[in-house]
Amino acid sequence: MDPLTRIYRENLALATDLYQLTMSYGYWKTGAHVKEAVFNLFFRRHPFRGGFTVACGLNFVIDYLRNFRFAEDDLEYLATLTGNDAQPLFDDGFLEHLRGMRFSCDVDAIPEGTVVFPHEPLLRIRGPIIQCQILETALLCVMNFQTLIATQAARIASAAGDDPVLEFGLRRAQGLDGALSASYAAHVGGCAATSNVLAGKLFGIPVKGTHAHSWIMSFDDEQDAFQSYAEAMPNNCVFLVDTYDTIEGVKKAIRVGEWLRERNHKMVGIRLDSGDLARLSIDARNLLDKAGFTDAAIVASNDLNERLVTELKEQGCRINVWGIGTKLVTAHDQPALGGVYKLSAIRKSADEPWRHRVKLSEQEIKVSNPGIQQVRRYYRNGQAVGDAIYDEDLGIGAEVVVADQAETGSRRTLGAGTECEDLLRPVFRGGKFVGEPVSLETSRERALAQLDRFPTECRRVDDPARYFVGLEEKLAGLKSRLIAEARAKMEGAS
Repeated sequence: MDPLTRIYRENLALATDLYQLTMSYGYWKTGAHVKEAVFNLFFRRHPFRGGFTVACGLNFVIDYLRNFRFAEDDLEYLATLTGNDAQPLFDDGFLEHLRGMRFSCDVDAIPEGTVVFPHEPLLRIRGPIIQCQILETALLCVMNFQTLIATQAARIASAAGDDPVLEFGLRRAQGLDGALSASYAAHVGGCAATSNVLAGKLFGIPVKGTHAHSWIMSFDDEQDAFQSYAEAMPNNCVFLVDTYDTIEGVKKAIRVGEWLRERNHKMVGIRLDSGDLARLSIDARNLLDKAGFTDAAIVASNDLNERLVTELKEQGCRINVWGIGTKLVTAHDQPALGGVYKLSAIRKSADEPWRHRVKLSEQEIKVSNPGIQQVRRYYRNGQAVGDAIYDEDLGIGAEVVVADQAETGSRRTLGAGTECEDLLRPVFRGGKFVGEPVSLETSRERALAQLDRFPTECRRVDDPARYFVGLEEKLAGLKSRLIAEARAKMEGAS
């Protein structure tokens, strides 16, 4: 599956910010473009004030990187750009360098659908600095949005429990491309189906939907509307019952359901889209059960999110299918993940040692981690108990002391009597794809299985417990030394 190629065009090299190209031009102009660099893509805080995040977007990233190149019309466009002196922004020699550029980096990634935490690299890119720089914007664009939506979907699916969640957001999404990415990521996060037919075609997601209020309103009588729909599509009857009076609508739907049953068809259910959903669903369930439609679904929609789903369940609602639209595909509570892409090591050539880098900030959370980072996750009795971020060159032992990322001075020992796995897996080596193709359904199954391995306290909608993530002690020591050296250099310069 090549999702980006099927949606847009084969190559998307110009899907980058201009400053990535101006920096790349600077690297080329000064001869620094041959330096080897390591960048990590990560986020600093969980979205939605939550306790977990679901990584998503890797399949789109793979497609983007496999087709990365500058086409002739891209270079023609870049040749038209000018600086403030009205002269060309880029030399012909640089454009010729871009013409011959082919992706040649190493990429390691945490598999799509994996539960992840702040400061853990979702992607690690290693290669010529000029390439790493140009890739930054597109990688962040894909991973930030899809990870955000997959996480929102996982939170909603968790609140819904065993009830299926349907993604209904196409009409409210930020553009057709945003809608497709949202449908994909929502399915990874746990949604069972989508209303988006194009997403169904492109990605193989099951599609669901019957009729809207306009169908009812196009008839003089609601009963006739239900009856006509049943005659037209007897194998797809979920009746929207709240156009005029919800309970009366349920009664009319039951009469048509009886007509269907006599003809060996089945009324799948009813949908509620307004009013007191808890009370109406209870009343509707009683009517449906009394009429013998005990297996008819009660679908609810109407600007729902994970908190409203939780509240309705606490009120004893009888809803058993949830249609979630606007607040899912727009990530209503938090419109951006805030993922970042930071340089962590650099060297002039492969026979030189790495020079590690940190970004300083007055805000502790914005100080980056150095090194060739990897994430090791530890389990006890099948449950995740902690993650250690370590440097591959410094290494990690069977048992490690880990410095808490969130609490300065706090440490924990991980490894004794536990199983573990490294989360970052090879995806590209020297620009060649070396990973295994992973289907959307596999990513979805991973997300569902992963969440079951974390404490329920970490998965709470509100006030979740914090899962332990920290730096392996040698990497923590390297970071402290680099910070001290950088600050001493700044003080000396002043």
